[in-house]
Formats: sequence, structure tokens, C-alpha cells
Amino acid sequence: MPNFKPAQRLAQLPPYLFAEIDRVKNEVKAKGVDIIDLGVGDPDLPTPDFIIESMNKAITKGENHRYPSYSGMNTFRECVAKWYDTRFGVRLDPKAQVLSLIGSKEGLAHFPLAYVDPGDLVITSTPNYPVYPIATMFAGGEIYFAPLTEDNDFLPDLEAISPDIWKKAKIFFLNYPNNPTSAMAPRSFYEQLIAKAKEYNTILVHDAAYSEMYYNSANKPLSILEIPGAMDVAIEFHSLSKTYNMTGWRVGMAVGNAELVQGLGKIKSNIDSGIFQAVQEAGITALEKGESFAQEMRDIYKGRRDVAVAELCKIGLDCRSPEATFYIWTKVPKGLDSAGFVTKVLQETGVVVTPGNGFGAPGEGYFRIALTVGEDRLREALGRIAKL
Repeated sequence: MPNFKPAQRLAQLPPYLFAEIDRVKNEVKAKGVDIIDLGVGDPDLPTPDFIIESMNKAITKGENHRYPSYSGMNTFRECVAKWYDTRFGVRLDPKAQVLSLIGSKEGLAHFPLAYVDPGDLVITSTPNYPVYPIATMFAGGEIYFAPLTEDNDFLPDLEAISPDIWKKAKIFFLNYPNNPTSAMAPRSFYEQLIAKAKEYNTILVHDAAYSEMYYNSANKPLSILEIPGAMDVAIEFHSLSKTYNMTGWRVGMAVGNAELVQGLGKIKSNIDSGIFQAVQEAGITALEKGESFAQEMRDIYKGRRDVAVAELCKIGLDCRSPEATFYIWTKVPKGLDSAGFVTKVLQETGVVVTPGNGFGAPGEGYFRIALTVGEDRLREALGRIAKL
């Protein structure tokens, strides 16, 4: 039999976050245990009918059956620009500053290929969405991790990063509202970060996929592009996945600095295709008509959040009530580590939660709950945990 040696980049991949969880989950499920999955951040409610109806109409159009534009339909990019103006007050040139993506993950993963050479340094906050360091590694870059800790409200301490690191840093990856900690970033933080990026010629890559999942309309999450100076140094990635329950549709966008957007576009045009145009038409419908639906979802998740926080407090588990995202970042009981606690919970209760250290070393001592089941199931899941 042949013995194929994989590329070194595959050998460097860390263990898949959910692989061991899936193994134990299947063992427990095989015993007939009712599994309640609070692990993966995938909305449990369906895409709304008005978006599906738009897709049904668009899919019958012959022009949508051909190769799509790599950068996206003009109408889709114009709609994204209009939405950014309405939501954030950010003006964008649809042709130069908006790029369609097959989900924001795809764009985030491809971006380092446009701007990172082997040996270049990339800063990423941690705990983090694993795509940031993996994409950096695939491009041959080196990684500096900036820890997110409760003492600093889960914001990276920019002054703790030495001038030598800043001088080398090609890119800084960040994500607010944050997965997994659910933290939000204030305007003052963005102002400080943009000043640093301009001083050291560092590209800011902001993942804003959860910006519409907030619980206080008086404190909506910001786009980094709202902040003066950001357009000189920043590209922002967004997605329709979480806001409109469209995770399987794979539709997102990159916006911001024209040079950065077009650099990513060059990578995409050489290694993938654009979004199916019928999906783009459905995406236009979502952006134009979906705000009332998004508010309905925020109300649902707020109810779930309040139930989960109340139950966690009854158990005596330390958590912060999130202002955004559909995650709750919770400390494990004293004397247990993240992986040990998560495994114990799954084996003894059938409830799946995610170990904090799977998102990076500073996540040790925490676990993440995804609010992707109804209130009754949340009560049942946390009631089971309470009996441990």
C-alpha cells in the first residue's frame, strides 16, 4: 500500500475542538441517553419564510444557474453598503470596498494568504475562533497570542504587547462581540487599537459576525469602521448566518479598506468561485427586510439567556450575563479543569458543553454554553448539571 506523507501544515494542525466531545457524545447516546447539545453555535430555529420564498423565486431564474461573479452581484454589494450605512453610519463604495464571501469563515481563512508571507508575525486575541491561528499557520506566519482575561473585561491589553512585537505584526485578528467570551468592545478600545495599528502599520481584521445579537438597543455593538481612522487600516468580516438563521446558506461579506478588500478578492478569484446568485438574492431580502425578524430572535435569545444565567446562579457556577452573542462563558467548579468538567457533565448527564481551553490557553477554567435550545430544554440541561 502507498504511504502518502501529508504536508507539514496538516501535521501542525491542533486537535479538532469537538472531535473528542463527539466521540464521548456518541458513546453516551449509544446507551440511550437523551442528549442535550449546548456545544456548537448553530441556531436551532429555521430560516424565516420570507427569505426562503425569495430563494425559491431566485432559483428558477436561468441567469442564476451560471458561474457567479467572484466578487458578488452588484445588487448584493450595493445592498451590503446600504445596510452598513443604515446600521453603522459607515459609507462604503460597493465596487471597491465590498466583497461577497461563501460565509465569513471562508474569507477569514483566505485573508492571510493575501498579506502574510512565511515568517510574518500575526497577533490574535485568545481565547479565539480557531480559524485565525490556523489560517495564519497555513500562510506560513508566526503567531503571537494576546490573552483575553476577565480582569481586563476580555479585551486584549494593548499596552502589554511590546513595541518589538508591534513593529513585526503584519495583522491583528480580533472579534467583538466575542466568541467564546461574549464580551463587547467599547469605542475607547477601538480608538486605542486603531492608533496602534496606524503607528505600526498593522492590518486590523475584525470579525463582527455577532454584531446583531445584542440585548440592549441602547448599547448596540459597534463596527470598527465607525471609528475615525479605521478605514485606513481595517477590514471587517460579517455574515448573515447568525442574524437570520442562515448558517447552512454560506453567505457573508468583507468590507472596509479598499486595498485590503481587493487583495482578498485576488486570492478568491484564483482559488474559489462566488456565491450562488440565488443565495445572494435571498441575502438581499434578508438585509432589506429582516430587521423585525432579527429583533424577534434577540428577544428569544434574551429569554434563554435570562433562564440560563438564573439556573447557573442557583447551581453556584460563576458566569457573567452576556450583553451580546448567544453564548454564556462560565467558570468550572473549583478543583476541576475545563476538559475534565465537560467530560464529566457529558458522561453523567448527557449535556454537551464546550471546554474553554479548546479556544486557547486563557480559556482554561471555563466552559461555554450555546443558547441554541429552547427555554424548557435549557432548564432541563442545567437541572441535570445541578444534580452532579
